[in-house]
Amino acid sequence: MNVRSVDIIVCGAGHNGLVAALLLARRGLDVLVLEEKPVVGGACRTERPFRKAPNLGTSTGAYLLGLMPPELLRILDVDIPLCRRDPHFFLPTTGERYLLFGSDREAMKGQFLEFFSETDWKADERLQQEISQMRDCIAPTWLQEPLSIEETAERFVHPPLRQAFIDLCRRPISEYLARFGFKSDLVQAMYAVTDGFSGLFGSWDTPGTGMNFLVHNMCRLPGSDGTWMVVRGGMGTVTERIADGARRAGARIETGRKVTKILVDASSNGGVARGVLLDDGSEVRARAVVAGADPFRVQELVGRGSLPADYNARLDGYRRDGSTFKVNLCLRGLPRFTCLPENRGQFGTTIHLLPDEQNVLRLLREGFEDVKAGRLAEFPTIEWYIHTTIDPTLQDREGHHNSALFVQWVPYELQGTTWEAEEERYVRHLLSICDRFAPGTSDLVVDTFPLHPQKIEQHFGITRGHIHHVDNAFGFADRVPYRTPIEGLYMASAGCHPAGSVIGAAGHNAAQCLLKDLGK
Repeated sequence: MNVRSVDIIVCGAGHNGLVAALLLARRGLDVLVLEEKPVVGGACRTERPFRKAPNLGTSTGAYLLGLMPPELLRILDVDIPLCRRDPHFFLPTTGERYLLFGSDREAMKGQFLEFFSETDWKADERLQQEISQMRDCIAPTWLQEPLSIEETAERFVHPPLRQAFIDLCRRPISEYLARFGFKSDLVQAMYAVTDGFSGLFGSWDTPGTGMNFLVHNMCRLPGSDGTWMVVRGGMGTVTERIADGARRAGARIETGRKVTKILVDASSNGGVARGVLLDDGSEVRARAVVAGADPFRVQELVGRGSLPADYNARLDGYRRDGSTFKVNLCLRGLPRFTCLPENRGQFGTTIHLLPDEQNVLRLLREGFEDVKAGRLAEFPTIEWYIHTTIDPTLQDREGHHNSALFVQWVPYELQGTTWEAEEERYVRHLLSICDRFAPGTSDLVVDTFPLHPQKIEQHFGITRGHIHHVDNAFGFADRVPYRTPIEGLYMASAGCHPAGSVIGAAGHNAAQCLLKDLGK
């Protein structure tokens, strides 16, 4: 049998695994990254998936960078070219009303007063002030081993905000937004959808959607002013540059190398990780294994029998089906919105498609009930992106635009039918919703690359297609610990603190735990 040895094995070349590899190699350790797919990046990569426009690039999975701590970027010493979106949110309607959220506060105020109310404007200002204060308070916690939510509040959050912070982390987003006195259900729904529901199996009244909201408002990137940013060259630029940094530090990265088993020596108390078995029958031995894969995949690679019952029960308690449908689009031109026909920057924003004001909260609740029953919602919540208006480097010679519908929620499995039978019809239906706001959008579509949860699982290798591995309803010490019960086996995935998204903090923190345990 072919056997070789290294100091550290990193399973998976997603962004967290690559961060860990870079930091460990920089400390003089012999690090080998093993990646099943033919490319690095995990769900953070740039691809050219359109058969009818093979040279059009797009971020097929993760699509914006917002939550990577600036301190981590400095530690990694990697340069990621970022493009600010200003404005960053666009809330259109099928009539004349709209909101453009950006740095032009006077224009925003004018839109609030003309189309909504002064009450909503003041509520929005109070919301932004409070969430900004919370963001500053807890920023240091993201590059540390987590405390409980209550301990975090006591140690890091200003006393006047502590109870609001705890309630936000533990309670539904509806209760948090109610604190600020919004008059418009539509504005509240916009905030709930993009930050409270995104990637999470929960709705308006679901505890934990507040935690997800907090996570999504933790953007501190330089020059961002709290808004998520477009990466030039697509999200693959992020992982390619971290991978380059890891190689410069001495790490080796091997793609197309599938790990089929994490080898555990059960003779020691609790077990000790000794290396991995690959699908070609070869073994790699190591002093420690860092798993960048999702925790359920790691559980399978180790084997439930090698893990304590209480740890298996903890992992089982995190299991949720993915509920996100990412419809990647190739467009021959830009849509024209009824409420805002002229280009005022709305195409580079997160475009929020929501039902009419008088029905929005009812339809949110009904849509989630449909999904829980295995049905496709008639009007799901949709975020719409056209990033080539911000980063034209990905356009092809024909000038096609990449675009995407980020749909929340859909079932992993459909009741009484299959995704194979329903996918094409539902994509047409989603585009017909776009047509209500921007007539003729469907006619602009050249090609599609849809990724419902089952396809996300197949394409990126994420269990049950859950884009965050573990719902962001779980926060701080409630997430998957970096250290496993098996000595020398560490978790470094999006399922760990601080959250699911392209953050990299889990890779950093797991590496720090390992170095501490090695006496380094």
